[in-house]
Amino acid sequence: MEPDGSAPGVNARLAVLKALGDNTRYAIYLELARSPRPLSTAEVADTLDLHPNTVRPHLERMRDVGLLEVEVDARGTVGRPQHRYLLAASAPSLGLEPPAFPLLARMLAGAAAGASVAPDDAADAARPDGRALAAARRTPRSCVDALMRTLDDLGFDPAMGTDDEVVTIAFTHCPYRELAEAHPDLVCHLHRGLTEGFVEQAGGASVTSFHTLADRDPCQVELTLQ
Repeated sequence: MEPDGSAPGVNARLAVLKALGDNTRYAIYLELARSPRPLSTAEVADTLDLHPNTVRPHLERMRDVGLLEVEVDARGTVGRPQHRYLLAASAPSLGLEPPAFPLLARMLAGAAAGASVAPDDAADAARPDGRALAAARRTPRSCVDALMRTLDDLGFDPAMGTDDEVVTIAFTHCPYRELAEAHPDLVCHLHRGLTEGFVEQAGGASVTSFHTLADRDPCQVELTLQ
């Protein structure tokens, strides 16, 4: 528990939500999310037609809560180095990933599908990433709780139901839906392998079945508690 009695991480999330609750800060954040490179205070101000003195405290507030990182650029400048801001690695992208990312995903999926990658081979390829995600969850939570939080972080908006020793987690939103519909045997089984690897690493449960987009909508995984 946090000192104020709240669950771990709650205060940090609240600080992030409050930081983005201001209209000006939200507009600045969107501008940085859209940009393929870090931006200076002056560049942000110019784009949004604001004074740099208005933009600067908003940037620092978002930096304080972990939404932004700053790069110091002293190349070819006179006087103080220039600060350039970019989204922190853990910050939400709000669906504004650089255009190259979805394009790369489509190309890789198309190449893998063209090579006739088998569903089980796709799952095997994703298991190490699932194990790595579980290992990164250092808090002593149950396997199911850790998996729910990780799926939520990845954008799957999971919903859980229980029946005796069986836990069913439905993925009410698929962040890969466009690719999954085009290549279900590949993308859905990458997700299966990711989930299986996570559960294997976390322990305390086992995957008994994984229903892909081809089986039902929403997709879901069934776990047996150990």
